Amino acid sequence: MLAYITAVAIVFCIYALLTLSLNLHFGFTGLINFGHVGFFAIGAYAAALCSLNGMPYVVGFTAAAALAALAAWPLGLLALRLREDYLAIVTLAFSEIVRVVITAEEWLTNGVQGLPGIPRPFASLGIGGNAELAYLALVVTAVVLAILLIRHLVRSPFGRLIQAIRDDEVAVKALGKNPAGVKVRVFMIGAAIAGIAGALYAHYMNYIVPDQFLPLVTFYVWMAMILGGAGSISGSLVGAGVLIGILEGSRVVRDLLPNVMQVEMASLRLALVGLLLVLFVLYRPNGLMVKRDES
Repeated sequence: MLAYITAVAIVFCIYALLTLSLNLHFGFTGLINFGHVGFFAIGAYAAALCSLNGMPYVVGFTAAAALAALAAWPLGLLALRLREDYLAIVTLAFSEIVRVVITAEEWLTNGVQGLPGIPRPFASLGIGGNAELAYLALVVTAVVLAILLIRHLVRSPFGRLIQAIRDDEVAVKALGKNPAGVKVRVFMIGAAIAGIAGALYAHYMNYIVPDQFLPLVTFYVWMAMILGGAGSISGSLVGAGVLIGILEGSRVVRDLLPNVMQVEMASLRLALVGLLLVLFVLYRPNGLMVKRDES
């Protein structure tokens, strides 16, 4: 039981990182990003390839954050020129391009066969509770650092500027401020956090394939952010917790209903998530943590 709870907690922390980074993009800055899973995938493969080639974990995590941020740079530039709906389409296309490239470049990523045998930190502690708890401590530390970083950003003059851009970009320009560089930096910072989440995911799973980075992951992260509340750091954590509760709860129900096929349960899970989304939009449009300016 402890092993299961630890595993769920680790997955929750990874989704919390993804939700926090997406909230920085949309909740605090108003940048619509439907391709968040692309940064997640870049981070996962960067860290995995570094570790499989004998590099230290620190190098892998640094590469994950740096490459994800670098990939976000041109998207940040596009955000300066595109309306919200077009930016959403471009970011969605970006995530699919990342997945197609990962699948096609077999010489580097092993294509659809994936990358097995990714080493996990603290493996020397042995298989079992100690290693899992140590890894949980690592992902919790990553979440805490991400929270502190985002809290510092949103409470600084930079944070007040990005929230002003979210609320009324025209007024910001009228005051003589230039939103261009700010949007690019926000895109890169959020992508770097998502890249770290990908690195943690790759090392925890020990095996990654392109099909683990479908647009469905982005949908789940958006769902978590909406449930918790856009523009709320605590909302990101609450939303990720509710999402993981739904996903894991449906697996428990599946065990209690042996006659229900796995495909049917997956469809039921998506229907439940969609129903919750509709209900929250109708009755709690600001999410569970309704204080939008909370940080």
